[in-house]
Amino acid sequence: MELTGNPHNTQYRRFESNREYESLINQMIPLTQRIIRVFEKSLSKDFNSAARIELLRRFLLAARSNRLLIVVHDSRQLPTEQPRLVDLARQFSHAFTIRETLKGAKHVYDPFVIFDASHYLHRFHHAHMRAAQGLHDVTAAQQLIERFDEISECSGPPMAAHVTEL
Repeated sequence: MELTGNPHNTQYRRFESNREYESLINQMIPLTQRIIRVFEKSLSKDFNSAARIELLRRFLLAARSNRLLIVVHDSRQLPTEQPRLVDLARQFSHAFTIRETLKGAKHVYDPFVIFDASHYLHRFHHAHMRAAQGLHDVTAAQQLIERFDEISECSGPPMAAHVTEL
């Protein structure tokens, strides 16, 4: 038996539906207790939906220490395509950052969302909808957190502090 550091209730499954991916994000937000990390080429329109914004607002209001960290390859369209999200970034600038990758990280093409340190959604390529969900998977989540940190380090300054530039 291999010891992985994961609890016995670890779950992993693959799926191929954008609708399911977006629905799972909405399902996981209320279960998150501390931090949500998002890496995407560009954010889907669901990040501007009233329902998702309300879920994110509740998450950020639940505890002053909660954090929402987003890194995207392209942030130019955020003001026009994501005005609700930009407003949320303004309201919670102490807890919510949006960063854009610099040249050194533009080659990363597998979007993911990490909820706390044990749950995640991971698309294998931004152009394809093959994805996986991991629940209670501390080992894989930690690997994604390390990748997120590396991508974030190869990104520009947080835009939430400079929302007027958005």
